Amino acid sequence: MARVVVLGAGIAGHTSAAFLRKWLGKDNDVVVISPQPTYNWIPSNIWVGVGLMKKEAVVFPLAPIYERRQIDFLQAKAVALWPEGTPEGGAKPKVEVEYTGQGKDGRREFVEYDFLINATGPKLNFAATPGLGPEGNSHSVCTADHAASTSTAFLESVERMKKGERQRFAVGVGHGGCTCEGAAFEYVVNLEFELRSRGVRDKADITFITNEYELGDFGVDGLNIKMGGYVSPSKIFTESLFAERGIDFVTRAHVRSVDPGATHIETLDGTRMEIPFDFAMLLPPFTGVGLKAFDATGADITDRLFAPNGFMKVDADYAKKPYEEWTPADWPRVYQSPAYPNLFAAGIAFAPPHPISKVRTNDEGLMISPSPPRTGMPSAVIGKTVARNIVRLIRGEDKPLYTASMAEMGAACVASAGANPFSGTAASMTMFPIIPDYQKYPQYGRDLNSTFGEIGLAGHWIKILLHHMFLYKAKMKPGWSLIPE
Repeated sequence: MARVVVLGAGIAGHTSAAFLRKWLGKDNDVVVISPQPTYNWIPSNIWVGVGLMKKEAVVFPLAPIYERRQIDFLQAKAVALWPEGTPEGGAKPKVEVEYTGQGKDGRREFVEYDFLINATGPKLNFAATPGLGPEGNSHSVCTADHAASTSTAFLESVERMKKGERQRFAVGVGHGGCTCEGAAFEYVVNLEFELRSRGVRDKADITFITNEYELGDFGVDGLNIKMGGYVSPSKIFTESLFAERGIDFVTRAHVRSVDPGATHIETLDGTRMEIPFDFAMLLPPFTGVGLKAFDATGADITDRLFAPNGFMKVDADYAKKPYEEWTPADWPRVYQSPAYPNLFAAGIAFAPPHPISKVRTNDEGLMISPSPPRTGMPSAVIGKTVARNIVRLIRGEDKPLYTASMAEMGAACVASAGANPFSGTAASMTMFPIIPDYQKYPQYGRDLNSTFGEIGLAGHWIKILLHHMFLYKAKMKPGWSLIPE
């Protein structure tokens, strides 16, 4: 009998737990530990944030699902790993948790494990920028609650415009080291679409703020996409879309602070500017959640298991080297800790070996360029792969076999505006692989037969379908495992 503990119930953790339960016999335990009682389909938070969906459409309670599937659920946050056991409790590996619900708020206990998957996701580091975030002077769509609050503020701006007031919208990323430029892009496209749909677009000024060197970088060093028989850089694709919609933009930008009604920006070349706003949605940078780690004596070994940013080290090449020497082989394949073979990380929780886009810094050494994107599709694939490898190890195999390198994986992004199947539109892009490979694909770094983009209604239909399909899968309804990641 083995016990597998999964930390986190986001896309990666929930996927891992579902497949572990499916593949492991009932004589093995699957335990999910998450501080939140609900699952959130985060990609649809965008629609919540512009008033097209209610919060209830993108969340559901975890406990009934897990009880039905015989997965143990602890509503708690992990605070420390003890991979060699504790001084008082023996050599069995443990995770230390602090309850956030189930009538045990604040209580701490140790949970033993044979295998552990760290799928804790990110800490939303709003504190990196003074005034950033819902507790400050801007909004967010990172959680369902954030998105619901953002929707309220957005609709208030709409009402002001209906009364004849002009409104200024600032959308983008709130720090030079942010990731999720694609999510910010999707939100601004939705915001602009909704303003047109509600008949107030002429009363709005929209500015997109990004740390990308050029629009369309998306944290993947940009891409060349096949459109209508032509190959076009994502820079042209994105700039054209913004030009058609009258969206202004500032690239190579670091947000120094967010005051009430104004963002203070510094660009890569040292230019400083102020961008006034009546409504701002700016995404934060990510760090790890702050897990600590201790050996059997109680000595702190956090630096051994985690990178300085708090994400967990796995089977990647973390040697510092210049951009020109980065290779696809740097990226992890099985997401196993080199320190403890029964520890794995999935989704956002693993430490990337380096960014995908070239790192650029200003004269003060501040990084103003995207961190690696952390999206749902790769997270789900990685979560499933980690589960398969743990099942393999439990059954007596000597090492992981299945791989999910982002250098050998494709991804799709559908930035859909509107939730009505007959009136929306979408900018759809696919890429293969996520990590450019100039040895295999010397000209563009990616396979153009699998890297393309289009704008239209078809992608919008797909986005709506994916919303319902992936929520169905997450609820583990009949046939759920047949739905691809």
